[in-house]
Amino acid sequence: MTHGISRRTLLGAAISGGIITPLLAGCGALVPASSGPGALTVHTQISGAVAGAQTFSDVVAAYQRDTARRVALLKNGSDLPIVFETSTLAGKEADVAIVNMMGRTLAWTRLGATVDVGGYLDDWGLRDLIIPEALQEWTDEEGRLRAFPFTRTNWPVSFNTALLEEAGVGIPKTSDELIAAADALRSKGIGPVTVGGSDWSGQKMFLQVMQGFLTEDEARTVFSTGKISETPGAIAGVEHFVELRDAGVFVDNVQGYTSDSELTQFNTRKAAIVPAMSSALALVPAERAAEVTVGGWPKPSSGGVLDHPSVIKSYNGHGIWISENGRKKLDLVKPFVQHLYSPEVTDRFILESGRDMSRVTDTVSKDFPLVAQASRLKDTEVSAVMLPDLLIPDAVFEPMIQATALAYGSASAERIIDAFEKAYQAV
Repeated sequence: MTHGISRRTLLGAAISGGIITPLLAGCGALVPASSGPGALTVHTQISGAVAGAQTFSDVVAAYQRDTARRVALLKNGSDLPIVFETSTLAGKEADVAIVNMMGRTLAWTRLGATVDVGGYLDDWGLRDLIIPEALQEWTDEEGRLRAFPFTRTNWPVSFNTALLEEAGVGIPKTSDELIAAADALRSKGIGPVTVGGSDWSGQKMFLQVMQGFLTEDEARTVFSTGKISETPGAIAGVEHFVELRDAGVFVDNVQGYTSDSELTQFNTRKAAIVPAMSSALALVPAERAAEVTVGGWPKPSSGGVLDHPSVIKSYNGHGIWISENGRKKLDLVKPFVQHLYSPEVTDRFILESGRDMSRVTDTVSKDFPLVAQASRLKDTEVSAVMLPDLLIPDAVFEPMIQATALAYGSASAERIIDAFEKAYQAV
């Protein structure tokens, strides 16, 4: 597929969604001010308040000093995919993009917006440096490696054991124990489980609970098609979620919380339990981390398919993507990418910011104890469940969040299932 065709394909898809067209007039502003001949342009999502943002900036600055090569950074958060696509349509995209693999980005390599990097693994000496399972997850159904896996995702559950002890209970391993713990915590004026019921973090929790009743194949079917009503295990998962909600497992007014407010509530000891990805656990203050134990979401007491409490595990963190413009600058891209996979850079991300990395390493951070705890969880302690983001169609994400937000309110299982399936039917 030629670059011209791929741009028209992206443009057609974007116009149908009504997203990119208003941005086209501003394409000139999408190029970093410091870019130019001989400079490598890097569009990164590791910026702002994201764990590792300062480390990344420092690594790039050191690379420029040590090599005398110029790197121009363009920084965006969750809107990076749209900004990148817009600049691609104008032929002004950055040479390298560092962004999560989910939603819109899943199609980039197939559409020709980014290149298959599989051919560079051996030539650049990277294959043996990257965890094999990460390479597998980042490879699409046609065998194309979308990008070099960089950071990864570990999504455990954190328990404030000091608050649990105050309520006279231990870490719950089953749903019955969780309900009992919630009752005991509430009797002491302590919130049980906090989660962002109104955003993506609540969505992940809802889908994790559902996976307690689904085989991996069933989960793949449900998340890719949205057909809960055709899968008995999925129906049981929704009914189980409603049972937990109605039993008071989640904090009051949870449907109004976000991923930021859940951490605030946990960090201020207003709630004893929080499901949060490891990059968020890196932000838990040392005083609070000292009284926290990391584990999994309690498994269903009956009727479930899991052997242990569950943890979402995925290599779907940030990847290093190469654009069509970057293909023309491989002499600049290659040494930069190789540098990012050096032991020194990997250690800096782990030690300075508590990130989980897709590079093979034995380094564990002492300054981020909860991240370290999560990385040491064994298969004999927790059951891994999938991160649904690689299966959910991009256009379904927002409507699904609205559907899962209903689940944290007072909606019945039937109404939740109907809203969930309609999110897919509207695509």
